[in-house]
Amino acid sequence: MYRRTFIAGTVAAAALPQVLPAATAGFDPTPQEVKIKKGYQPGQLLILPRSYYLYYVTSPRTAMRYGVGVGKAGLEFTGTATIAVKKEWPTWRPTDEMIERDPSAYTRFIGNTDAQPGGPKNPLGARALYLFQNGKNTYYAIHGTIAPNSIGRNVSSGCIRMLNEHVIDLYQRVPIGTVVTVL
Repeated sequence: MYRRTFIAGTVAAAALPQVLPAATAGFDPTPQEVKIKKGYQPGQLLILPRSYYLYYVTSPRTAMRYGVGVGKAGLEFTGTATIAVKKEWPTWRPTDEMIERDPSAYTRFIGNTDAQPGGPKNPLGARALYLFQNGKNTYYAIHGTIAPNSIGRNVSSGCIRMLNEHVIDLYQRVPIGTVVTVL
């Protein structure tokens, strides 16, 4: 084997998990208790978009891990926020930026203030946990989805998506004021 071939193969293999959709790279969205690095406080949420996981820290060095869908390239939320509002079966309206990016997808929302009522056909799914910074809505949320195949993928306009049964579980665990860090 030539050195160049070995190096090229090694680089390709290292990049493979980032190129393939999570579902084909051993991704498992099933909630499970896992060990994590120290430094995260119980009650904190940590989201690692590159690996498509959300971690709810339950005790020092232990967390409940959930699979998530995340924002498309250029639409991701990063940083630290606080959950300031929680809603069951939330209503939904695309942001002005979403309408501007894709007016054909959001025709029914152009020139009005209509919102889609909560329910089984609503894109936000069963629950939503809204992220705020410095007391202001970021217009990003952790929410359910009506598209379960979007979990483990970069598909949203920036929000963190979870399977409905998983977001219902998380919703019951986390109070208003929970700190969320998205790396």
